[in-house]
Amino acid sequence: MNRIQPSTRRQFLAHNAMGIGSVALAWLLRQDRLLATPRDLPRGRPVFDTQPRAAHFAPRAQAMISLFMHGGPSHMDLMDPKPELTKHHGTDYSGDIQYSFVNRASKTLLGSPWKFQKHGQCGTELSELLPHLGRIVDDVCVIRSMHTGFNGHEVSIRYWHSGIPAVLGRPTLGSWLVYALGSETQDLPAYMVLTDPGGHPVDGVHNWTNGWMPPLFQGTVLRPNEPRILNLDPPSYLRGALQQQNLALLEQLNRQHLERHAGEADLEARIASYELAARMQTAAKEALDVSGETAATHKLYGLDNPATREYGTRCLIARRLVERGVRFVQLFLGGQPWDNHNNIRQNLAAVCQRTDQPSAALVMDLKQRGLLDTTLVHWGGEIGRLPVTENHGAADQAGRDHNGQGFSCWLAGGGVRGGMTYGETDEFGHRAVINQVTPNDYQATVMHLFGLEHQQVRYHYNGQEQQLTDGRDCRVVQDILG
Repeated sequence: MNRIQPSTRRQFLAHNAMGIGSVALAWLLRQDRLLATPRDLPRGRPVFDTQPRAAHFAPRAQAMISLFMHGGPSHMDLMDPKPELTKHHGTDYSGDIQYSFVNRASKTLLGSPWKFQKHGQCGTELSELLPHLGRIVDDVCVIRSMHTGFNGHEVSIRYWHSGIPAVLGRPTLGSWLVYALGSETQDLPAYMVLTDPGGHPVDGVHNWTNGWMPPLFQGTVLRPNEPRILNLDPPSYLRGALQQQNLALLEQLNRQHLERHAGEADLEARIASYELAARMQTAAKEALDVSGETAATHKLYGLDNPATREYGTRCLIARRLVERGVRFVQLFLGGQPWDNHNNIRQNLAAVCQRTDQPSAALVMDLKQRGLLDTTLVHWGGEIGRLPVTENHGAADQAGRDHNGQGFSCWLAGGGVRGGMTYGETDEFGHRAVINQVTPNDYQATVMHLFGLEHQQVRYHYNGQEQQLTDGRDCRVVQDILG
């Protein structure tokens, strides 16, 4: 055994991976606690595992599902009615505007072509494009005063996910939560990403990167189509006792190698990735199989409708994952379908039809299963749209340009007050003017709901104590907490 060198070990791993596949790579789940640190929040030397850890104070949320809507949903057409915008439709806007596409710009106000009406006991006004959101609005907090201060997609996406505008290479919110709290399951990755059959969203893997944290804290991506995890099963000739013997030998080799290189985060992560993959052979199959759900559940999520089947399936899988202890789940759409620069009448209606019912179903399903109180659901994009038209010629081809000065998102569950709106944009929906909320405010609030003081969750990198909010001026939005 002592004659085995690292190169031979790598060859062994490469040729005898037993069908583990890349989905589990870089996840450190240390059941044997060989190098385990105390089960509290990371202090001093970082904790490189996903064993559950105690929060700073009693948490309201135990898990989170983020339904991220790349491209910038048009808030004045969805969740932020503007009668003055409708009244002055076709006239020139008198305020200053920052355009992303000057050559297609105008100052002509574009009133929403969709009607708004009140919903629920709370009476929140929503667009006719979101009838299913109207069914759950008493459980939802609509924030109408989001603000990034940037009109670009990538700069705002990185601000939302990683805490600083534009900067690449920083851990995302999901990574920070898993680093701080670990996971309630040791049979599935703590941070999982459900991507779209149409491809990755804008900014690709940066949406779920671990940044400079060890790779065990990155999002594990599930394939958008079946099989959602490739190579999960071992080849037939390796199954059973032979696989167990190989795993035992592999563990022994890994432990010996680790003793010679103690404290190597990547090495520790590689070791446990194989341990997790073996456990996932059973757990992941069960979690991702929605065939056992009732017909009523399938119908609730829209699995009986071609327009909603795909996104509904992913929303249902997200519920099944948090039900089984996964800490953080993200759903993305391919590209940026909410980026409605032209033909907004058709394109906005289409993406709402695809996502509205499954998103609402997720909240309803969590609630009826008693999971909504401890599961935080987020819906929203990185920016909104301008109140003026971006006209490509014919009136029915008009769209809206980017707007990071004021827009909307919604939250439900996990300690958030339902049946309320928070903040306001101006009379035309251009700028957040009351109770402005930045992505850093959002991040601080999310971490608070998980029982964390955001300033106290730190990671030592590059000679500094790093934080998700980077020490920036931000606040916990107490008014939206239940």
